[in-house]
Formats: sequence, C-alpha cells, structure tokens
Amino acid sequence: MGLETISILEQLSRDKGIDKDVLINALKAAVEVAARKRYPAASELQSEFNESTGEVEIYLEKTVVKKVENPDEEISLKEATAFSEDVQIEDRVLVQQIMENYGRIAAQLAKQVIVQKVREAEIELVHNEYKDKKGEIINGIVHRMEHGDLVVDLGNAEGILPRREQVFRESFNRGERIRAYVLDVRRTPKHALVILSRTHIGLVKRLFEMEVPEISEGMVEIMGVVREPNGRTKIAVRTNDRDIDAVGACVGMRGMRVQSIVQELRGEKIDIVEYSEDPETYIKNALSPAKVSRIILNRDDKQMTIIVAEDQMSLAIGKKGQNVRLAAKLVKWKVDIKGAAEALEMGEQTSAFMPSSISTIDFLDEIKNAKGLGEKVMTILFNDNLVTYEETLSKGVKGMVRLAGIGPKKAEALVELAENIKERVTAEILETAAREAEAREAKEANDDTAEEEQKAIDVPEESTSSSEIEIDEPEDDDEEILIQNLSGVSQELLDLLETNGFETVAELSVTPLDELIAIDGIEEDSGKDILEKVKQQLGNAGNV
Repeated sequence: MGLETISILEQLSRDKGIDKDVLINALKAAVEVAARKRYPAASELQSEFNESTGEVEIYLEKTVVKKVENPDEEISLKEATAFSEDVQIEDRVLVQQIMENYGRIAAQLAKQVIVQKVREAEIELVHNEYKDKKGEIINGIVHRMEHGDLVVDLGNAEGILPRREQVFRESFNRGERIRAYVLDVRRTPKHALVILSRTHIGLVKRLFEMEVPEISEGMVEIMGVVREPNGRTKIAVRTNDRDIDAVGACVGMRGMRVQSIVQELRGEKIDIVEYSEDPETYIKNALSPAKVSRIILNRDDKQMTIIVAEDQMSLAIGKKGQNVRLAAKLVKWKVDIKGAAEALEMGEQTSAFMPSSISTIDFLDEIKNAKGLGEKVMTILFNDNLVTYEETLSKGVKGMVRLAGIGPKKAEALVELAENIKERVTAEILETAAREAEAREAKEANDDTAEEEQKAIDVPEESTSSSEIEIDEPEDDDEEILIQNLSGVSQELLDLLETNGFETVAELSVTPLDELIAIDGIEEDSGKDILEKVKQQLGNAGNV
C-alpha cells in the first residue's frame, strides 16, 4: 500500500458512487481483520489511515512491564519510553506494528472483507437513492426474464417486475425501454431490490400528474382511481376553479393528453369522471356514456339500484360487468342495475318511463301542500336527503321520528303519504303496461291482416277481373309504419335502429337529432338523412 492506494480509492469512489470515507473504513476493517489473524492474543487493536502515506497503521495496546513474557501484549519500560516519556510500570501504551509477514490467508481474508464492505456500501447507496422514489415512475431497460419475473436495468441498480405486478398479455423484449411504478424498495444481504409494478393504480395517477399540468399544480385534484389492468380504468377528478374544466383538462386538446396515457398503458381504456359529493350525480357520471333513468338509494347500507332503459343495459353493465363493477368501486357503494321491464316486475317506480310518476321535486311538493305537514317538514326532509317516497318508506315511522323536528304524528302522516303515492304510482305503471300490451297485440293483429291481404293481392283468381277486385287497405297510420318499411335507408342502419328500441317510423319522427346520433354507429350526416327519409315517408303516407 502507499500513494497508489489513495488513487485506487478515489477511482473506486468515482466508479461506484461510494463516499471515499466509506471505502477507507472498509480498508481499515480489512487490515484489522488481517492483524487479528497475526496477533490472536492481542486484547486491544486499533487502526488508523495515514492520508499522507496511504498506509493503514496498526496499533496494539500493551502493558508496560519489567520483564516481557508475552510480546503481543507486553512491552518493556525501556521500549515504552520511545512512545511516551512519562510512562510507568503497569501503564498501557499504543504500539505501532510493522505490517509484514501477515500471510496469504490473512491477506485473502482482508480482500474478502473489503469486497463485502464495498458491496454493503453499494446496497446502502442504492437503498437510500430509491427509497425516496417509492411511489414514483422510473424508466429502465428490460434486461432478462427470471422465473416469470422481469429484471429491469435502472442504470445503477436492478429493478424486479414480479409476475403478479405484470399486466396480462403485456409483453416486453430484451433491450426494450419500460416505465414502471416503484412499489417498494427492500434491502437484502446481497443487494437492494427495487420492486416495480405495471398494475398499480399509482401508475395511472403519476401518468396523469406528468401529462396534466393542472393536476401537478394542484388546480385539478384526483379523487379516486379504480382499475382493471389491460381492460379499463376510471379516474374521478374535480376542481374548485370555475374557469377550469377538470375533465377537459385531463382529456386535453383533441384528446392528446389522455391518448398519451392510453398509449403508455398499451391501449387500456380510460374513463375520466367528474367527481361529485352527491352519490346520485357521482354514479351517473361514473356509468357514462350509459344514460341512467332512475336511482333508488339505501343510504344506511350504502346501496343503490340503478334503473336504465333496456337499450342502455349492455352499455351500463359493460363487457363482463366491467363498467358497473368499476363504477361501484369508484363511488364506494353497492350498485345493482335493473332494466325498465325488470324494475316494473319488481314493483319499482320508473319515473323516466311513466309520465305521471312522482319525481323528487313532486314528492317534496306533495309534503309541502299536505295538511299537517307543510314547508317546514319538507325542509327537514330535504336537509336530511330524504327526497323520495321510497326513502321515507324504508325509514318507516320509527326512523322518521328520529329526525329532529318530526314527531310521531308527523312521522305517521309522512309514511301514510308515501304509501298513498306508492299505490298511485303502481296503479299508473300497471295501467300503462296494460295499454302498451294491448297496443302491441293490436299492431301484431293488424300486421297479420295486412300480410294476408297482401298475399291475396299478389295471387288474384283468374276468373276475377281487375275491376271486380276490392281491396280493403288499412288506413294509413303513422304508428303502424314499421322501421323495416322505412325506404331509402340501408338495412344496416334499419337493424341498428331496431336494436336500439325503435319499432315504428312515428317514434323516429319525434326523436331529436342529438339523441339519434348518440347511438353508436350513426353519424350526424346519416342521422339527418334518416330524419329526412322519415319526413318524406310520413308526408307521402298522409297524401295518399
């Protein structure tokens, strides 16, 4: 050792990124280990690094005696005075030892200690660097695959992407760049492990923070993220700045911001939802683009029943129930989706389909105008979010009495009013359903009659002259012109209209353009063309 040692330590410090003092301490520890092999009987042994010479100096603590019997632990008074002039018998002094003839085994041991100390320093360095990056996104290069786990080169460390944290059907080739979420940093005797993830919701959060400046600056807040990797993600956002559209900020101009994130997640669908404190509004936003017709809440159990039109069922539920499942996780309520027909069979009121059903405002108005209740009671119920007759019935008299300002008599009156409304609505539903059933039966009968008459016209008897044939054509009725009989429209569009619940041309005639083009597969131009063809056909039918 010598000045060359200092040069080696400095080079090693630069290459490994390890502090020079750490390397010096490792060298001192190694020399001490070798010295103890040489002086096994020594009780006290110390080492010092000489910066000027680059040498590690070894000192043994010896006792001053008159006659030396154990040279490793004792020193004569005459020899001791070379180290200290005031030394006395029985005093203990530090005596420097000449480093030579330590032996091959001792030298090998010293080398192992140095290697071990350097490795520990590297582990500590990596651990300290990446522990602060926990919860962040880092870049790396795919190095190799080990037992299903992906080993990623992070530059000065290796990251592990376990199989459980990999997205199903997502594959990476050796040498390919990868971005991943730092899930955890663990220290082992051999190395520091940086555990990565591609499935964690934190990956989505950090990607949005990187792509959307409004989020990183705190103007837009992420309120919740739910995800099924390689499938769909729903993220709820909000802002307190009226000048900022939270959803629009995340989408970006022409969808560039969210599209960048979709590409990073390799095509995973992302729904950006506007957050709301109101669970009804929140679930409507979460189920978008499906249109919700009615929501029935059970606030005590945090359950809600969602009623949608039959043509919206598949859209609301999503592929394999994914859309409603993620929406329920996002709002943190139990969600049950029912179609209008199913809700009708169960006796639920469906205000979206029945014109005289009792809405939230209607129910509160009935309370306001009811004898013995009035505006004061209406305000109490409104403040406690009891705004539908179903919620009042679910509470019952006992539950209503618990409300401040509601006595037993008022509670009984409220429940009685809710029961009367339920009976009225149920009767209306049944009456409307019966009328619709009769209308369908009549239409089917008319269709059969028209078909038979058409057959008679197509194959007239030879003995009957054309002047003698009498045809009882049915009166032209807009409601009886079926969708499939709409001329000038492609069969593909006709099938699409029929699939989405349109049965007659008359239904189309009262459908706004924006509602028509909301159907997947119908563009604005084709929607205008359909309505024009409807207008023409109904006009021609009226002129016959």
